[in-house]
Amino acid sequence: MLNKIKEHILLVENFEAKSLELVEKFRIDYLGKKGVLNDFFAAFKEVPNTEKKEFGQFVNELKNKAQEKVNQLKENLEQSQENVGSGLDLTMSAESMRLGSRHPLSIVKNEIVEIFARLGFTISEGPEIEDDWHNFSALNLPEEHPARDMQDTFFIQTNPDVLLRTHTSSVQVRYMEKNPAPIRTLSPGRVFRNEAISARAHCIFHQIEGLYIDENVSFADLKQTLLHFAQEFFGKETEIRLRPSYFPFTEPSAEVDISCNICKSKGCNICKYTGWVEILGCGMVDPNVLENCGIDSKKYSGFAFGMGIERITMLKYQIKDLRLFFENDIRFLEQFTNA
Repeated sequence: MLNKIKEHILLVENFEAKSLELVEKFRIDYLGKKGVLNDFFAAFKEVPNTEKKEFGQFVNELKNKAQEKVNQLKENLEQSQENVGSGLDLTMSAESMRLGSRHPLSIVKNEIVEIFARLGFTISEGPEIEDDWHNFSALNLPEEHPARDMQDTFFIQTNPDVLLRTHTSSVQVRYMEKNPAPIRTLSPGRVFRNEAISARAHCIFHQIEGLYIDENVSFADLKQTLLHFAQEFFGKETEIRLRPSYFPFTEPSAEVDISCNICKSKGCNICKYTGWVEILGCGMVDPNVLENCGIDSKKYSGFAFGMGIERITMLKYQIKDLRLFFENDIRFLEQFTNA
């Protein structure tokens, strides 16, 4: 029996392991409830009294050496793993990682939002799948209204009352229904229209619309707000002009042009040699729209404006093909890394 203990002592002293799993198996084999040491302890009562002292000493020596071996191997293996983790990863690609950048549409959207945020405008959002009321009827566009033909709409075939929103004005309707005046909100988002895709048009694009409602809001307030935006975004020397237009939800309505910042109003292919570039539409909110949304049109008035983010981005970076925004061409996107 003593010879067996001595053999196990030698085995323990010479044991090596290259993984924590093997160390754990060794621990169970020797120190576990059904391990070698338990067998020796169980056999202790059968050992003659004259040999018990020596037997006990060897068993304790085996136990201590087994425990020390387990602790030593665990410490060495864990330290080795830490060193590997903090050093060079040999599986890592030799090519350095390339940092991404914001999409140009996001860059411009954020810049527009920051300008109007300084004027007290907050952000409001709404669903891209809308119903007829919020997208059309509440905005002074009842059924059979001819102005509905201005927007080629994606309707859900099984339910004509459900559609993909054609403008973010629907967000403004939802905001007016839930919030009392005064209101000063900005609604950026993606919109959809059934249009042929070309260098100047797409079936998916992005808008950002603003709405301001309070007592005694005038057209002069609208003009001054848009002049401030144009000069903050395009430069202090930028001028604006307002041309009469028509939108069902505003009256009076206007298109806003800015002086061409490419040719300094001298005439170029961007401004079609007029010196002016159209950037957005605007107007005073029609009283019918206010009433549809539960706002007293006799007490409150307001203005609204809306612009296409793609158009503003194309002007800012002189991009000539709108389709580039949707193609995920890395050569195009890399140009905005430092923007």
